[in-house]
Amino acid sequence: MFGAETVVKQETLAAASDEAEGFARHRRPTRRDVFLSTMEQVVPWSALVAVIEPHYPKAGKGRPPVGVERMLRMYFVQHWFNLADQACEEALLDSTALRRFVGIDLGRERVPDATTLLKFRRLLEKHELGAALFQQVNEELAARGLKLGTGTIVDASLIGAPSSTKNADKARDPDMHQTRKGQQWYFGMKLHVGVDSRTGLVHSAGVTAANVHDKHLLGDLLHGEERRVYGDSAYASQKALIAEHAPHARDFTNQRIRRGGEIDEAERSRNRNKSRIRARVEHVFAVVKRLWGFTKVRYRGLEKNANRSFVALGLANLYLARVRLAG
Repeated sequence: MFGAETVVKQETLAAASDEAEGFARHRRPTRRDVFLSTMEQVVPWSALVAVIEPHYPKAGKGRPPVGVERMLRMYFVQHWFNLADQACEEALLDSTALRRFVGIDLGRERVPDATTLLKFRRLLEKHELGAALFQQVNEELAARGLKLGTGTIVDASLIGAPSSTKNADKARDPDMHQTRKGQQWYFGMKLHVGVDSRTGLVHSAGVTAANVHDKHLLGDLLHGEERRVYGDSAYASQKALIAEHAPHARDFTNQRIRRGGEIDEAERSRNRNKSRIRARVEHVFAVVKRLWGFTKVRYRGLEKNANRSFVALGLANLYLARVRLAG
């Protein structure tokens, strides 16, 4: 009898420790609480779990695998707060809000360790599930009424990589390259996106080394039904390429304004008008790079970082559409 009462008491205290804030009369929800509550509502959990489940280990001999949704939640926490595997494990041990979001009661179970998260990430990379999750998010958004319009904004942004050779291989990442922007050199990769001009959501994306010119992925970023294509001056003079991949689209990319050493004021004015719409692509990069912290690569090689990029863009779409989804 005493033993049974002890077990019940331990579980109750463990659960109560995570809900202890309920007894703090003057506590108010933090920005992290509000953010996690919002993402809890807008992420289509069952649809994303269904993408991963066919590739996920099944229960058999040995320790049963952690649930798919729990690992997916932990993986998303890693993205949202820009955490390494070990740092993500420690954050869950430290934060009640994160444990509640992932669904962990320390009185009954342990936090999945960094190695478990690493294996989960490698599973996604092996089966290219980052791109599949991104596609599934877009399908769910389309089903909620956020369908593709007739305009696409194309753009690319640099993601830095370590340029140091002080490592085991005594060499830089061979998949990354350097490029010059303005008067400064950058080393890393480039994230290319195609954004719907009406909703501001990403519908296509690609990843290349930093030295690949923006225009080379232009065709891959168009869905073919566009009526207008927007882009900065890096996509100028690509009318033939646009016509090939989007036959009905008009070229609304910014054109170069300096002709014969003089500035064409009329062209500058037209560029300003186009940029009012083109600026929506910057909202995506603001979320991925500023909010999610994806300004530098975490892994070695383009494939691993491409997987992270697609997941980050899918999460960015959900975040940017959160008001409409919640409504």
